[in-house]
Amino acid sequence: MRHAAAPPLRIAYSPCPNDTFVFDAWAHGRVPGAPELDVTFADIDITNGMAERGELDVLKVSYAVLPWVLDEYTLLPCGGALGRGNGPLVLTREPAADLTGATVAVPSERSTAYLLFRLWAAEVVPGGVGRIVVMPFHEIMPAVRDGKVDAGLVIHEARFTYQDYGLHRLADMGQHWESTTGLPIPLGAIIAKRNLGPDTLQLLADSARTSVRMAWDDPEASRPYVRAHAQEMDPAVAEQHIGLYVNEFTADLGPDGYAAVRGLLTRASAEGLVPALSPEALSFG
Repeated sequence: MRHAAAPPLRIAYSPCPNDTFVFDAWAHGRVPGAPELDVTFADIDITNGMAERGELDVLKVSYAVLPWVLDEYTLLPCGGALGRGNGPLVLTREPAADLTGATVAVPSERSTAYLLFRLWAAEVVPGGVGRIVVMPFHEIMPAVRDGKVDAGLVIHEARFTYQDYGLHRLADMGQHWESTTGLPIPLGAIIAKRNLGPDTLQLLADSARTSVRMAWDDPEASRPYVRAHAQEMDPAVAEQHIGLYVNEFTADLGPDGYAAVRGLLTRASAEGLVPALSPEALSFG
């Protein structure tokens, strides 16, 4: 187990309200016995790449990237984002657009949002979509509004703000996933280097779980950290964001959480979207 004199663990997570809410107590040294953290803020497409290159000790990544990184990293059973009613949306300028042959903007091709979109499109867009364009998620809604792309796949707080751009929700990827599987939607995972060893990995899981519970017990304590990294976001939207993405699965994946992750990656593998995972790949440790 690490001692107090050990160097800080290098961690990267997004500046989004759910991550800053979850990690506030830990990042500010309020979790008893937790390792010190050296925090890097980066959008999830960046952290996915960090994981694939084996950078940093702990990372918040998309569940979709797990098949490429689980040789070096292990999935922590807490701290991530799963849930119900919080899936990505497909937005268009017209309320009943046909996506056959369409150009669609997505935030990443190594994201849960993209996997859910591809699984949905395979069922409901018989002719198949056309070109996929990757762009930062904050650029997607303006691109759809301005006609640069035919549709956009959006995540995060865009669920609450897309109408401000005059856009329409063509489909809810999470709603489709839940109605076809009955499982929660696996979005963001916390992973840690396997070579940290079992004691440290268990300490990380315990620290993440405690940090979540401390945030729930005293939400006011996390607000300065949340607002400092979401300066352009309306505080009410930030609160909605936290309420949607931080839930019981953040404290513990549990059987339904693990079933959701396995279900997503098994379906995606069957469609040729990700490599197949071994049955034990998602085991903690």
